[in-house]
This record gives sequence, C-alpha cells and structure tokens, in this order.
Amino acid sequence: MLMNTPSESPTDHSAARTDARLTELEIKVSYAEDTLDQLDQTIIRQQAQIELLLRELTLLRQQQGSEGSAPRNLRDDLPPHY
Repeated sequence: MLMNTPSESPTDHSAARTDARLTELEIKVSYAEDTLDQLDQTIIRQQAQIELLLRELTLLRQQQGSEGSAPRNLRDDLPPHY
C-alpha cells in the first residue's frame, strides 16, 4: 500500500494515477493505430496483386480459347530427348 507523503494529498495521488493510466492508454492506442495502418497497407498491396492475377488469368484463358478447342496432347510438348 502506498503511503502519502505529508505534502501529497489523496487527491494528488489519485490524479497522478489517472494521468499515468491515461498516458498508458494513449501509448496503447498509438501502437494499435500503427498496427492498423500497417494492416491497411498490406490489404491494399494484396488487393492490387489479386487484381493483377485476375487480369493475367483472363488473358491466359483468352489465349487458350484462341488456340482452338481441340485438346492438346502433352507428348507434343516433350523435348526431343524423350
């Protein structure tokens, strides 16, 4: 139990504890905001990557469709040494 010094009243001690708690909460909020900003940037980057991959997939599907509808024989793609 903390003892109050003669010059410190219980109200002063309570105000000091409140200030300390507020400071601690402000620090935690600051860290939480930083983490949230980092997560937002990660989501933005991932969304851009997803959009790029979807465009590439669309192009690949279009290329595959333009090559004709006949199924390809995988043996045609083997290198000559097989």
